[in-house]
Amino acid sequence: MSIYTYTNFQLNVNHIKRFIDVSIAVLLLSTLWPLFIFIAVLIKVSSAGPIIYSQRRVGVILNDRTEFFDIYKFRTMCNKAEALTGAIWAAENDPRLTLIGKLLRKCRLDELPQLINVIKGEMSIVGPRPERPGIALYLEKKIPFYSERTYDVLPGITGLAQVHQGYDTSIEDVKSKILYDFAYSLSLTKLTKWLTMDFLIICRTLMIMILGRGR
Repeated sequence: MSIYTYTNFQLNVNHIKRFIDVSIAVLLLSTLWPLFIFIAVLIKVSSAGPIIYSQRRVGVILNDRTEFFDIYKFRTMCNKAEALTGAIWAAENDPRLTLIGKLLRKCRLDELPQLINVIKGEMSIVGPRPERPGIALYLEKKIPFYSERTYDVLPGITGLAQVHQGYDTSIEDVKSKILYDFAYSLSLTKLTKWLTMDFLIICRTLMIMILGRGR
C-alpha cells in the first residue's frame, strides 16, 4: 500500500469512525436523558458539590501539537477530594468515593456525560483512555513511547485496555495496558478488523455495565 493510498484509507476510517461516534452519542443522549436527570438528582441530594465534574485531560496527539480538553463525568467523589493530595490514581475501595459514586462507577454510569465530549470531537466512543497532564508527563518519563498511544487517535469513553483491566492503580497497570492501546491503533489500519474490534469492545463494555463490574 502506497503512502498516498494509506493516507486516504486512514481519512476514510476517521470519517466513518466520526460518523459512528456522533450517531451513537446523539442516540444515547436523546434516549437516556431521563436517566441523566435521575442520576443528577441522586448526586445532588446525597452529597455537597457539583453534579458534573470536569477535569483536564490529554487528547489526541498530532504532528504539530498535543490537544487538551476538559472531560465531563458525573461526580463520584466527595467535593474537592483531591484538594490536598493533588492528582493521584484511583484505589481499591477508594475512600474518596460517595455512596452514589460507588454505584455509578460499578456500572460505569459516571462516564455518560462524556457523550458530550464525543459530539464536540474531543473523544471517541472507543479509544485509549485519556490521562491527566500531570500523570501523563510522569508516565512519559517512566514508560518509553507512552505518548504515542494517542498519536492521531482520539481517546475513548471505553477501549480495549479499559475492558480488560479497568482503571489504572499503578505504573505496572499502565505498562500492561499500553500494549492494548497500541493493538487498538493497529486495528485502525484495516476496516473490517477495526469494526469488529469496536463491536466487541462495546459489547464487553455493556456486559461490564449490566453486571456492575466496573470500578
